[in-house]
Amino acid sequence: MKKIAAATVIGIVALTATGCSGGGGGTASGSADKTGPIKVWLSNNEQELAWGKAVVEAWNAAHPDEKVTAQEIPAGSSSEEAITAAITAGTAPCLVYNIAPAAVSGWVKQGGLVDLSKIADGTDYITSRGGTVDAYATDGEYYQLPWKSNPVMVMYNKTLFQAAGIDPENPGMDSYDTFLAGAKALVGSGVKSAIWPAPTSEFYQPWFDFYPLYLAQTDGTMLVEDGKATFDSDAGREVAEFWKTIYDEKLAPNEASTDDAMSAGTTAMQLAGPWAIPSYADTVDVGFMPVPTSDGRANPTTFADSKSVSMFSACQNQGTAWEFLKFSTSVDSDGQLLELTGQMPMRTDLATTYADYFTKNPNYVAFAKQVENVADVPSIANSVEAWQAFRDDYSSAVIFGKTTIDEFLSSAASEIDKLVAE
Repeated sequence: MKKIAAATVIGIVALTATGCSGGGGGTASGSADKTGPIKVWLSNNEQELAWGKAVVEAWNAAHPDEKVTAQEIPAGSSSEEAITAAITAGTAPCLVYNIAPAAVSGWVKQGGLVDLSKIADGTDYITSRGGTVDAYATDGEYYQLPWKSNPVMVMYNKTLFQAAGIDPENPGMDSYDTFLAGAKALVGSGVKSAIWPAPTSEFYQPWFDFYPLYLAQTDGTMLVEDGKATFDSDAGREVAEFWKTIYDEKLAPNEASTDDAMSAGTTAMQLAGPWAIPSYADTVDVGFMPVPTSDGRANPTTFADSKSVSMFSACQNQGTAWEFLKFSTSVDSDGQLLELTGQMPMRTDLATTYADYFTKNPNYVAFAKQVENVADVPSIANSVEAWQAFRDDYSSAVIFGKTTIDEFLSSAASEIDKLVAE
């Protein structure tokens, strides 16, 4: 976590609700000292659900008067949409695991998050996990607990690399030129797509094409810094031109796949974090390499794809919620998370703390190393809207060739500057 530049929560507005729900305004009825039953929401990732159920069962066995009830984040076009709707409807739970930092500013406007720093041992517990946790604080206060990271790397199919004449153990595709040469060799060998980023329009899709390479190219410069977009620059242009070349030379399709292209063997590469490894354990012999840069530099920065845990301010039994949050993020619970999901707990000395795990699971070693060189999304007003504006202009120029790169960079930067200033 040495180079994490994190998105942060920037405020708190109390809510009026009952039980463990959150509402749209008023005064919270909960108390940091109050204990009793709580509800929590978990990601719908199969392995993460298994982890969550095991942690809840262990807690409930030892705390019969403080029962935790867990469920998946309700279905929606995205988790962020489901959480937003729950806040509006007053049905948010006490804790949500898998908080996407980019969406937090919108939830703060609705009202909703407990300042964990106000809990007696809140700050001490969060900082004791280690790493650059100050980046997750707002004015020295914590409204989220940094929980896990999924550093984005290039996942590739070793079998397809071998067939294309690329060394699967040392692909040597760390620069734009060598990456493009390898991609052409893959397509030339008969693979439909060298790499297949999702060409769809969701606000978060830049996190899995443009943004990791931009962070790498700039050694961690976020999309917005000091209230201004940073990407209308030589570095932003280089990254955009790289991806445009991928699409122009038919090394990636500009339509969505109708199936899992990695499992189907119709693509040789994708950008993914360690969460993806279990999905291909039985179908693809995967390897990993850092995202490329123009000059092929060593140890490039990439997108952290971090997730946090937040407590909703209308939760009545905040005492139980806090104790369960600590229980579920202890060294043991983090070890279980790593064991069951392969996702990287956000604590220092990961490789040594869980040395046995990485010895038994060598595919994850690259991610344990990469977690030392990551950056995240910026903490900005209208974050989702800003990323959506970026995606729309990027797609028009890079994926579909309807506008120029310069038009994309200028237009998106101008729109984002306006959104951030609101």
